[in-house]
Amino acid sequence: MKPKTIRFFSPQDNALAKPTKTKKGKEAKPIKLEGYISPTGKLVFPAKTIDQLEFQADSARFQIGTDQGKRKIKTIYLVPTQDDQDESFTLLKAAKSYIIDLAFILQKGGIAYKTTKYLFSLSPFPYQEGVIGYSLALQTSDLKPAYTGKPRGRKPKVTNQED
Repeated sequence: MKPKTIRFFSPQDNALAKPTKTKKGKEAKPIKLEGYISPTGKLVFPAKTIDQLEFQADSARFQIGTDQGKRKIKTIYLVPTQDDQDESFTLLKAAKSYIIDLAFILQKGGIAYKTTKYLFSLSPFPYQEGVIGYSLALQTSDLKPAYTGKPRGRKPKVTNQED
């Protein structure tokens, strides 16, 4: 007599199959990698920005540079280094963020951080083989100029005043 082939069931086979619904646009959005320059001349990286980057914040050391041949700083480059060099900067823990003190370098580069608030957005770039650097594109947070065009909305009611 030939042995029978038996198909076994699982508890999931006994449950009614529910169609899965997919919601459009509900994926986790990536957090913008951004920070600012404090009025004391420090690069400030919020904790949520540091969490998105792939390095140990407590032991991170960076070489910092700008575009060569430019008088005014528009982009700051951070390149992680492994060894403790004299030319590297450390990332220091502040209250809810991490900072790098660059007051004199920023002042020499034409950044008026005492009077104007500067924001920056981080974007990774390949520096060398196996090394990912970060470029910080600076922008000011100046307010939009006042609107001087035609006023919108209803016209004010004119009352006739006779003397």
